[in-house]
Amino acid sequence: MIPIITPEIEHYLNRLQPTTDPVLQAMEAYAADIQFPIIGPHVGRLLHLLAKLSNARKILELGSGFGYSAYWLAQAIPAGGVIYCTEFDPQNRERAYTYLQSAGLSSKVRYYTGDALEWIEQLEETEFDMIVNDVDKEDYPRVIEKALPKLRLGGLLITDNVLWKGQVIQEPPPDTKTQNVQIYLQQALHHPDLTTVILPIRDGVAISMKTGSGKAP
Repeated sequence: MIPIITPEIEHYLNRLQPTTDPVLQAMEAYAADIQFPIIGPHVGRLLHLLAKLSNARKILELGSGFGYSAYWLAQAIPAGGVIYCTEFDPQNRERAYTYLQSAGLSSKVRYYTGDALEWIEQLEETEFDMIVNDVDKEDYPRVIEKALPKLRLGGLLITDNVLWKGQVIQEPPPDTKTQNVQIYLQQALHHPDLTTVILPIRDGVAISMKTGSGKAP
């Protein structure tokens, strides 16, 4: 494992921008206690900012856990905006609603329990302003094909863990998860309908803008 950001820099950033929201503090403490992989406050602020900059009103999150990312996004979108969340574990969904309700944000969030990439095919909603991808790494190579038709032109596809503990630099890749992250990056960087940048923040974040139809020729 190779740290993307050194512990010293991480500590410095945390001192510069400590988490002050009591609900987020509780969510971060819970994640640390059970070792649940949340995006953390720095990527949370990035999502919040991107939602604001893109004037997002309709967001789809693929892999939502207990609502940490959704909390940041719900704070960013206006009244009437909606975040569609997906999560396998119904207990995570209930915990998410508890956190969101405590902050008056639950009306902006709709949770679906099940496989995100199966559900997205049945979803009639299209023209999402943002799609956030944090599904299991085994499914990364399928995400662009499934998500792009649901994203509006000019919309953002944001994917977490694209540097995957630094293991993406290894050739051959040490395991299938790493290989699938590598495949995703190649797809995102070379897709004719996407413009993509990779940010080396936390575990790596890829931000792709849809610049073409997203449909097969």
